[in-house]
Amino acid sequence: MSNIFDQFVEDPQDDQPGPQLGSNSKAELDSTATAAASPRELKIAVQELLKQGFIEESQRQDLFRSVSLQLDAINQTLEPLDLCVRVDSHRGVAFLVVAKIQAPEDAEQESWNHPLVRKQRLTLEQSLLIAILRQTFAMHEQEYGVGQSAAKISIDELLPTFMTYFGDSGSDAKNENRLLQLLDQLKTHGIVSEVDTKQEILIRPLIAHLANPESLSALLAVLKEKKVTVDSQGDE
Repeated sequence: MSNIFDQFVEDPQDDQPGPQLGSNSKAELDSTATAAASPRELKIAVQELLKQGFIEESQRQDLFRSVSLQLDAINQTLEPLDLCVRVDSHRGVAFLVVAKIQAPEDAEQESWNHPLVRKQRLTLEQSLLIAILRQTFAMHEQEYGVGQSAAKISIDELLPTFMTYFGDSGSDAKNENRLLQLLDQLKTHGIVSEVDTKQEILIRPLIAHLANPESLSALLAVLKEKKVTVDSQGDE
């Protein structure tokens, strides 16, 4: 029984005769080979997107190229699943999103979830750290240009800003350990890399889309609400 991935490898166009050779045939063939990815490459790319949720050009250049060149074909295949792929060619990241659809008529709009996508809710601490990292990422792009270089920051450089929002525990070791634990949690979301031997992390390009203006505005609203609650409790 075939599945959506087999549509790539069963494409009848693969059985069509190749172009007739002529004076410019070699150049045309090279251009065609460069412009299209093989069915197997597309199959692997779609499977990777469904598995990880995103593909970075710096990590998987071959798969990112396949997705970029065959975006329409991939989205057409994913359409029955109510999923689609967005490509940020400047930052070198392709990521899977739920298409804008209406919930089934027999489901409550607020409680309905996509059956293939598991929601991962962030804690307030995780959200605050993402906002800090997003600001650092934006400043890096302003200085060096969008997608021109990797955005890195050292733990020592990040720690003072982190403590400004999270408070000082009174122990340098505890402060750093708290930060490292949160960073390790964010790593599973594709936002940061592991801490390297130089005690630096890479802020990954997906953060530009996960920490978008809408999500940051929602975070600000939550913080304002909490401040009002704290202030009212203090007055009492």
